[in-house]
Amino acid sequence: MALLRRGVLRRERSLAARLAALWLALIVYASLFPFVGWRVPPGVPLVDLLRLPWTRWIPGFDPLANLLGYVPMGLLLVLAGSRQRQPGWTVVLQAVLAASMLSYGMEVLQQFVPRRVPSAQDWMLNSAGAMLGVVLGVAVQALGWRRRWRGMHERWLEGGGNGAAVLMLLWPLGLLFPTPLPFGQGQIGDRLRELGLGALEGVAWAEPLASWLSNTEVFEPASAATESSVAVLGLLAPCLLAYAASNPSWRRIWLGLGAPLVAAATTTLATALNFGPQHALAWITPGVTSAMAVAMTASLLLVWIGPRLAGALALVVITGLVVLVHTAPTDPYFADSLQAWEQGKFIHFHGLAKWVGWLWPYAAMTWLLGRLRRVD
Repeated sequence: MALLRRGVLRRERSLAARLAALWLALIVYASLFPFVGWRVPPGVPLVDLLRLPWTRWIPGFDPLANLLGYVPMGLLLVLAGSRQRQPGWTVVLQAVLAASMLSYGMEVLQQFVPRRVPSAQDWMLNSAGAMLGVVLGVAVQALGWRRRWRGMHERWLEGGGNGAAVLMLLWPLGLLFPTPLPFGQGQIGDRLRELGLGALEGVAWAEPLASWLSNTEVFEPASAATESSVAVLGLLAPCLLAYAASNPSWRRIWLGLGAPLVAAATTTLATALNFGPQHALAWITPGVTSAMAVAMTASLLLVWIGPRLAGALALVVITGLVVLVHTAPTDPYFADSLQAWEQGKFIHFHGLAKWVGWLWPYAAMTWLLGRLRRVD
């Protein structure tokens, strides 16, 4: 029994550690974006680079973002470092110091990034957010919420392990970034094409290939059938992923219905942030509504299939989703819809959701392939 308990605790710490590593990557991305044009500030001594300036206070979104952005970091560090039910003072201090030093390092590095303004206020807010996260982590342990999470995880995702849980937590984040087609994640082809064109620029023998790559974009609206198909597949993908990580039971009904509802809530939030609260429901069209109904019906009909079959179907669905989003024509108005994200107050955060949305289908396929191989 003791060995089983230690094994469960190791899995919990592993999940917290993985999520902490993911959040660390998100913080680094948000802090150092756009990763171009780095330069050493001219005429600034090295000692001065280590001193964070006290800048003019900027009210509004930025202070709140700096405070809340480090709350998950503190929480996850405490949970990852806890070896017993109650985290000791050593774990608490290590979590606070680690998050604070991370923030300090990011602020120092921002002095080398154009258009970024490091400040002592940001460091203080980040550190305060990490302390709030640490306090929350201690409360989670003291109130038994971690034990309840473990029980819920074992009931809902009996055989899925931490990989399925991480993928399901990340999926809504990818939907926060506007997509060319509703729920159409995985469209990394355009980015790869841009990188290819950049690498081939000035290469004489590669001119035919560069010309072909530059002419592959077709600007016209996608057909209603393509839009509906992408929406259905995009909603079925997380449902079947959850089924592949769980045994057939009535709980799958909530998993199947929950994914479309979470997608609707996340897309509504993204639309409100992008176009304003008055247009929060503008994404709802007859085609999308029908696609959601089809996806919900299909997820309910597949509730009682086995995990292996669910995993195989999930691979087919995700592959079809990736193929459709890459073969669909480019929406001529899609680039305009990104201006609020790329030029407004979301400039340091839009890339996080974008990369998750681009890579989530491929990470899910990797997990599913590994899952099917283990079943064999």
